[in-house]
Amino acid sequence: MHIPKRKTMKNSVLLFFPILILFFGCGNSQTNKTVNNQTIGKESITKDLSELIFDHTKVFPNNTQLAFALIENGKVKFYGVEKRNDTIFTVQNQQNAFEIGSITKVFTSTLLADFVLENKVQLDDPINPYYNFEFNEGQEVTFKTLANHTSGLPRMPSNFDFDISNQDPFATYTSEKLTHYLSNEMELSFDEDGTYEYSNLGAGLLGHTLSKIGKKPLKQLFQERIFSKYNMPNSTIGSDNVSTFLVQGQSPEGKPVKNWNLASLSGAGDIISTAEDLSKFVLAQFDDENKTLALTRTKTHTMNDTSSIGLGWHMRKGPSGENWIWHNGGTGGYTSCMVLNTVNKNGIIVLSNVSALGDPMIHIDQLCFELMESL
Repeated sequence: MHIPKRKTMKNSVLLFFPILILFFGCGNSQTNKTVNNQTIGKESITKDLSELIFDHTKVFPNNTQLAFALIENGKVKFYGVEKRNDTIFTVQNQQNAFEIGSITKVFTSTLLADFVLENKVQLDDPINPYYNFEFNEGQEVTFKTLANHTSGLPRMPSNFDFDISNQDPFATYTSEKLTHYLSNEMELSFDEDGTYEYSNLGAGLLGHTLSKIGKKPLKQLFQERIFSKYNMPNSTIGSDNVSTFLVQGQSPEGKPVKNWNLASLSGAGDIISTAEDLSKFVLAQFDDENKTLALTRTKTHTMNDTSSIGLGWHMRKGPSGENWIWHNGGTGGYTSCMVLNTVNKNGIIVLSNVSALGDPMIHIDQLCFELMESL
């Protein structure tokens, strides 16, 4: 099956998203020693799935963990693996926490959908009135274009410098810096049709604006309106707030790295969650009566014959023509992917402490989509 193409982008930054991603390159010289020591059977997974997971996991460094939720016909099965001493073991880690990177964007858009249904905002409203200064050259952006990446905003603001040696590169991008960018440097590059251009800045700005409207920190809005509602007790923003075991993020070489803090761009990729919590969010997507979640999955822009986008969610046609809803994510120490089909109530969640700054991270997306195809 076709896996979305990745492109190298110089001086770009990640919270990784579906189509464009940054590669810096890494490898594992020990892959030929890896032994498949997974547990298979009716209570876990089949031999074929075990081999599929092994084939994609053997390239990762030691101390790599992957947590899976496999959802078939609305029923969830959890599975986990960890690579230790060049051997891949089965582990129970559905309640272990990982940074989920850009999957956060789906939650930010879910918050937007909530506000729309409560008539706090309209999708086509500009965000400008919520700021007490004029955007550069009077340019306007709307809530919808921030949520579906058609605002014309770049991937990252021009006054943000990504330093690969900085393990927490966003932490100093304050609201003051965001204000300076919006009022002095902001430039939009879109045509009349609203060209799709993936933007971490746009999603971060959306979260920043929703926090203003809700008059609460984004972390609190997520907790009150999403995590509590869908019984996600181990989901939060900020590594200091994690209530369960937080898996250590790793560099491409397998060295421990710091957790990311996205500061004023939190809505682009700051959530920490578990496979168990995210499975509840996926199951909620299967509820036809949930108008908020249905709104996020409503198509708002078409990219091509097989790909479109709603609010946060990306959509693509599966191998048999079915509609797959998906997003992925990545940070300096983690990579994740989530894909679902609301018609047959199937879904796959893959969380890992595989760094998004190295080539092997592509295996997480590939594995997620291949597992989905196997259901």
